[in-house]
Formats: sequence, C-alpha cells, structure tokens
Amino acid sequence: QVQLVESGGGLVQAGGSLRLSCAASGRTFSADTMAWFRQAPGKRRDFVAALSWGGGSTYYADSVKGRFTTSRDNAKNTVYLQMNSLKPEDTAVYYCAAALYYLGTSYYSASRYNYWGQGTQVTVSS
Repeated sequence: QVQLVESGGGLVQAGGSLRLSCAASGRTFSADTMAWFRQAPGKRRDFVAALSWGGGSTYYADSVKGRFTTSRDNAKNTVYLQMNSLKPEDTAVYYCAAALYYLGTSYYSASRYNYWGQGTQVTVSS
C-alpha cells in the first residue's frame, strides 16, 4: 500500500506563488502516473496536471498551462506542484493522486487513480 500526504497549501495573493508537496510512504513508491486534481466548493474534482513515466509525458489542464509545473524527486519520494501567477479562480482543495499503471489518454480521469492524498486547501485572494 502507498500513502500520500500533501502539504504546502495556504493563503496567497493573486500573482503569487505556492509549491505543493505530496510525500509518498509505504513499502515502495512505484507508480506510472502521478497527478494533481482540484475541487472547489460545489464543483467537480477537475484535472490539473499529470506526470507519466510510461508515456514519458507531462500533461496540464489548459487553465494552468504555462503557470503550473509538476515534478518528482525520487530520492525524497515526493511529487511537487509549483504554482506561479496564481489567480483567485485557482482557489480549491488540491489533491495528489497516483496510478500504478500507464493510463494512456485517461490521465485526466480521477476514477483511474489508485491512491489519493488527503487534500490541501489553496486560497488565492485578489
């Protein structure tokens, strides 16, 4: 089993930056795809970004492309989401997710992921 623990959320002003961390623990940290999702009150859980080793690709939602960057530090068993040029519309609870297998074009689908973090609140003020 793999446990994911998120941290780094908080309150920032529009235009600011924030880095979220997702620390993995367990017998091993082995997943083909790591992803970030977010959910605002009353809305669906939406895809933000994903990193796939099987596909050798990084994917981003159009709303965050050019502003957010996801990366992985294998030595620290940690995945990061660097968030720059934050906007009030980025306000949401952010979740880290992991999939054991190559997802192909399904990287955007929350139902495909096997492990989830507890979520961390990100609030962007204007």
